[in-house]
Amino acid sequence: MLRHSGGHRAPQPPRGGRDPRKLRLLALAGVVTGVVALPLAVASAGQVGDASRAAGPAAPRGDAKTGADTARRSPFLLGIGLATAARCGPELTSPDGIEAQTCVLTQGADTWARTYYRNATGTSLDSVLSLMGPDARTVRTHCVTGADDEPATCETPREHSRGGPDAYTAVTEFAERGAEGALLLRSGSNSPEQ
Repeated sequence: MLRHSGGHRAPQPPRGGRDPRKLRLLALAGVVTGVVALPLAVASAGQVGDASRAAGPAAPRGDAKTGADTARRSPFLLGIGLATAARCGPELTSPDGIEAQTCVLTQGADTWARTYYRNATGTSLDSVLSLMGPDARTVRTHCVTGADDEPATCETPREHSRGGPDAYTAVTEFAERGAEGALLLRSGSNSPEQ
């Protein structure tokens, strides 16, 4: 006759090792943490090439004229996020082959400038993106403009907003390389429609 204790005993972990259920629980917790952390890491990583661009405050410029604001939908603006407000000028094209659109972007308490461009000239160009804000504050970024004829972007560092989005204006200038390079295109966030 078999003896039964009548009760159930909790299984004991194997001698000299960890309980496999705890290991599975730890592995599952690690996977869940990775699934949650990965999208956050990608979202906060920023634009490719941010570290290679030199940026900083520039000398104050004169009063920026506040022309008619142009809010436009553009295929360039895909992927900026639902909570990001964009105020953009028109898409401009120079006879030399530069296409550009410049925007002031606001997300939460941050404001920055971004230009969407395509360089079809066949040569690298000098490009400067300026964000002009309240109190004569200007942030200027020198953009790396290759000759690869591919759509690209350049943006200024984000800064804490000092007023509404309409208090900011962005301008991008594309010129031939060198100190005496000719200006090929100037694109602004408040440029009038053509």
